Amino acid sequence: MALCGALAGVHTRLLHEKLLSLLNSAATLPLINTQIVRHRRTKHWDPKFKQLRRLKVFKVDLPDYREKMSELTEEQIRTRMKEQGMLPHRPWQEQQFMIASTGTVFEPYVPPEGDGKVSPVSTQGAKQSLEFLGKKGKTMLCIRKIRHYDEDFDGPTFCNEALGIYIKMHEIMAQQDKEKLIDYVTERAYPEVIHNIEGKTLHWKYLKEVELPRIVHARQTEVVTSDNIFVQVTVRFHTKQTLAIYDRFGRLMHGSEILAKDVLEYVVFEKHLSNQYGVWRIHAKIVPHWQPPKEPSKMTYRQLIEPQKDTAVTPK
Repeated sequence: MALCGALAGVHTRLLHEKLLSLLNSAATLPLINTQIVRHRRTKHWDPKFKQLRRLKVFKVDLPDYREKMSELTEEQIRTRMKEQGMLPHRPWQEQQFMIASTGTVFEPYVPPEGDGKVSPVSTQGAKQSLEFLGKKGKTMLCIRKIRHYDEDFDGPTFCNEALGIYIKMHEIMAQQDKEKLIDYVTERAYPEVIHNIEGKTLHWKYLKEVELPRIVHARQTEVVTSDNIFVQVTVRFHTKQTLAIYDRFGRLMHGSEILAKDVLEYVVFEKHLSNQYGVWRIHAKIVPHWQPPKEPSKMTYRQLIEPQKDTAVTPK
């Protein structure tokens, strides 16, 4: 016990001497302002945009795809649809549309076989004239209906106007001006025209008339209501033209810019009579069933031949 007490006294005395030496050395050092800073390595060094960084990440409530709609009540279905921003289903289907043109050629004109080639004095030509007179009754009734809406409608005057629309439409088609094209063709003919000129270069030129254009067919129809009337007039054009079609690589596909040909076409013009501001536009072209099929355009290709490797063994 005496030994333990002696050791404790020695330890206390040494600790006391150590503290005194530390205090004496601290008194001789210069005074320094110190501040205790707590460092945190997960904290951003710039607290300026702390709120925005917190809003950058947010929790998303994912929908439960295993949930069956048939097991939910009407109120629960309504709540789910409001959460997802979905509109409720309607028992009816409504869609806005505008009837600016018809979708087809009603009662299309059937061109007589050999038209433009046979003489009116021959048997075939006399038969064509009789058939034209037999179909002229409905055409005259339709023209009389047109005059109820347009008092200044006249056959020869309209044929000259139709020829101007025909020439202007082909010029715009050759220029590939899709915005102005809709002013001269109907909504039914527009996709067909765009498809025919896509990826091609056209050089078209109107030269002269072989025969005067004339009205060969006219029909009217009612859409939805009896006062909503559309009329279609078929005009026969026999003209001399030049046409050359080049592909996207500049190679000639069809026709020639020098060689002129006689072209016989039956063009259908349509107008919305009930519309005060309706205009005549090209609706379709009638292709006779007796006309032989056209020869497909010649497509040229360039074959790429890979250079063959020389496998011959050279003597050393």
